[in-house]
Amino acid sequence: MNRRTFNEFILGVPALLSPEKIISAGESRVAKPPFDLSAMRDQYRKDLFDDYLPFIERFVVDREYGGFHCTVRPNGDLVSPEKRAWFEGRGTWVFSFLYNNIAREQKYLDVAERSVRLIERSKPKDPSECWPRAIKRDGAPDGPPDTEVYGDMFIAEGLAEFSRATGEQKYWDQAREIVLKCARRYDRPDYHPTIGQTYLGPGARDFPGARIEGVWMVLIRTLSQMVAMKADGELQAIVDRSIDALLNHHFNPRFKLVNELMNHDLSRPGNEYEQLVYAGHAIETLWMIMYEGRRKKDSALFDRAAGLFRRHCEVATDRVYGGLFRNLKNVDENAWTLDKTLFPQQEALIGSLCMVEETGDPWARSFYGELDRYVRAKFPMRSLHSPLWQVAGNRQVDPTPEMTRAENYHQPRFLMLNLLAVERLLTRGGKPARNAT
Repeated sequence: MNRRTFNEFILGVPALLSPEKIISAGESRVAKPPFDLSAMRDQYRKDLFDDYLPFIERFVVDREYGGFHCTVRPNGDLVSPEKRAWFEGRGTWVFSFLYNNIAREQKYLDVAERSVRLIERSKPKDPSECWPRAIKRDGAPDGPPDTEVYGDMFIAEGLAEFSRATGEQKYWDQAREIVLKCARRYDRPDYHPTIGQTYLGPGARDFPGARIEGVWMVLIRTLSQMVAMKADGELQAIVDRSIDALLNHHFNPRFKLVNELMNHDLSRPGNEYEQLVYAGHAIETLWMIMYEGRRKKDSALFDRAAGLFRRHCEVATDRVYGGLFRNLKNVDENAWTLDKTLFPQQEALIGSLCMVEETGDPWARSFYGELDRYVRAKFPMRSLHSPLWQVAGNRQVDPTPEMTRAENYHQPRFLMLNLLAVERLLTRGGKPARNAT
C-alpha cells in the first residue's frame, strides 16, 4: 500500500480506486463489472410502465377531484382521503417530467394539470404564508399554514416543470415567487425545522433558527431545474449559496461527513447535533450537486460531490444485511437508526449511475450493481402480490402488509432519471461523457 492510499485509508477519505484494486509491480488495474445497458433500459421501462404507473393511475390518482391519494395499502385500498401539499407538488412534477422527457402522452399532462388546479384551492391568501400541510380531498385547506417550507418548495418544483410542459410562463413565474418566499422565510432567525429534530427522536432538544440540510437540498434541486429552463441570476445565487453551505459549512472535517443541522449563522452546534448525520439526505443532496456540476460543466464541483457521495455511501452501508442505513444519530458512538427505508437506496442508485455516466468510475459501477441487486431482492412487494415497492421496514426489510403509503416521488424519479441516464449511455456506446469526444 503506497503512502497516498495509506493516508486516505487512515483519514477516512475515499480512495480514488475501487476496493477491487489489484496492485502488481507498482501498477493498479481495476476490474469493471459488465453493464448490460439494453437490459437495464428494458428493466427500468418495465418498472415504470408495467408496474408503477398502472397502480398509481388506478389507485392513487383521484379521478373525481384531481390530485393524489397516497395513503393506500399495497392492494390499493384507500386508507384516508386526506391529501398533502407535499405530495401534490411532487406528483405534479412527476407527471410533468414524465410528459416532458419520456412519454409525451396527454393523459400524463392531464394528471399534472388536475393536481395544479386542486392545489390552487388551498393557496395561502397571505403571500408570506405557506400552504397548509394537509388538504381535504377537494383541495380545501385542512389545517393552518405550514411552518416549514418543504410543501411550498415541492409545489414550486411541480409548477416549474408543468410550465415547461404547457409552455405557459405564468407557472414558472409562480414557482419563482414561491421559492423566493421560502428563501426569505428560511432566512428568518425563528425558522423552526421540527422535521430535522425528529432524527434524534421525540425527546430531542429544541433548535429554533437551525439551518437544515433538507432545506438546502430542496432549494438546490428545484432552482437548478428552474435556471436550466430560464437563466435567472437571483435563483442561481441561491443554488450556489446552498451548495456552499453544504460543502463548506455542514461538512464536518472532524469525521468527513455532512451534518444535518447547523446554527443559523452556519457555525457548528456544540451539542448532540454536532454528532448527527442524516446519511439519506446527504446521499440524496450530493447527487443533486453532481447534476448541477454537470449542468454547469464544472468538473471540479462534480468530482468533489462525487467523492463525498462515495464516502457517505460507504459509511452508511450495512455490512451484515446489505443496503444502506439512513440516520446516524451519533457518529462517535456509531449509533444508527436500524430501520431500512427505500429512498436512500434509490438516491444512491441515482448518484452512482450518474458517476458511471459522467466518468465511468469503477467504484460506482461495482457499488451500483451490488445495491441494485439488493434493492430488487428486498423492496418489491411481490409476496403481497403488489407492484409497489416497500417504503420502509425493519433492518432485514421483511414484508410489511400494513404499509399505508404509495410513494409518488422518490420511486418514479429514480426510475425516470436512471432510465434517461441509461439511454444517454446507450447513445454513446457505453462511453462516459468525459471520454465521449
